[in-house]
Amino acid sequence: MKPLRVLVPLFTAIRVVLNTTYRMVYPFLGVFQQGLGVSLQTMSIALTARALAGALGPFLASVADSRGRKTGMLFGLSLYVLGIGSVVLWPSFPTFILAVIFATIGKYVFDPSMQALLGDRVPYEQRGLVMGLSELSWSLGFIVGVPLMGFLLARNGWVAPFPLLLALGALALAAIAFTLPKESSGERAHFGALESLKLVFTSKPALLALAMCMFISAGNEAINMVFGVWLEDSFGLKIAALGAATAVIGLSELGGEALVVTLTDRLGKPRAVGLGLAANSITAVALPLLGSSVTGSFVGLFLFYITFEFTLVSSIPWVSEILPAGRATIMGANVAGHSLGRALAALVATQVYTIVKQPNFPLDGIQGNVLTALIFNAIAFLALYRLIRTTAKT
Repeated sequence: MKPLRVLVPLFTAIRVVLNTTYRMVYPFLGVFQQGLGVSLQTMSIALTARALAGALGPFLASVADSRGRKTGMLFGLSLYVLGIGSVVLWPSFPTFILAVIFATIGKYVFDPSMQALLGDRVPYEQRGLVMGLSELSWSLGFIVGVPLMGFLLARNGWVAPFPLLLALGALALAAIAFTLPKESSGERAHFGALESLKLVFTSKPALLALAMCMFISAGNEAINMVFGVWLEDSFGLKIAALGAATAVIGLSELGGEALVVTLTDRLGKPRAVGLGLAANSITAVALPLLGSSVTGSFVGLFLFYITFEFTLVSSIPWVSEILPAGRATIMGANVAGHSLGRALAALVATQVYTIVKQPNFPLDGIQGNVLTALIFNAIAFLALYRLIRTTAKT
């Protein structure tokens, strides 16, 4: 097995590719919508289907418990390559849907398999640091990957990013195949996928953790789903400016991940999650107040995303220690919980935004989505409180 100083940068680089693919749809939702010739509501349904596909996460990620971490990562990357390759070969709306679904499922199998491997090798007291470093891939996808995709979209249309993503996915598959050794039978769980799933879904702490994470993501998605449309409607921002907005958000998330690396292990994971969730709710309230100008909107989004990222990433090492015997399965279930939260919010976010735009409606702009985010955050707070009462792990 390669040392962590080799594996963590490799995992981070691979996840930059996966996260870029996942995240590029949001700021360029209008670009894909126009290029594919469908309505905003149709695109919303497609993204809801993508998020719902994440519910397969715990079922597929359990292979990393029963068959080994390497097998789980290879399986996830193979699904990713299959999905992206379908668009390269047959560019159309059906293959676009297929690509975003398969790429998402692939990510949701790769990520928990990788997190389980790190959980196996890193002591809990230091896990916030190591997992925080691996989560830099999320912000780097926005800082580096999404602006690059915007450049390709502006020059060559909606299909342009997919050949590059296919090539990078194939390289990632080869890197994992040749870098990680095959696990011995003694390194795998002594029970199968169904037993792993039963272990997770009959555990009260696990279910509370999954509910908490699901609603944390739902609160974020209520804003995430419409921020590009909001900026375009409010200030007429086009592709290049929207790409700049994603870079600002990426920098905020980089800051959130840096805070996890430096603070989460010291504060304790539950306390860090609680503080982050409270700060995220406050910044959500401030977002409409700051949104009277482009600069103010960017500042508001920066604060909203840095607090969300700190909250989300702080929760990952905490969840990884709740059921060590089924670590990959619970991490897969955690990913599924986040996905279901995003699906729930994606289903309502564009509808709320459209309703608020109606003449004489008492709310305005993004205020309806902020209210929706606060409701989801309140439910996450309740689950957090119950989870702290249930477990003494810090």
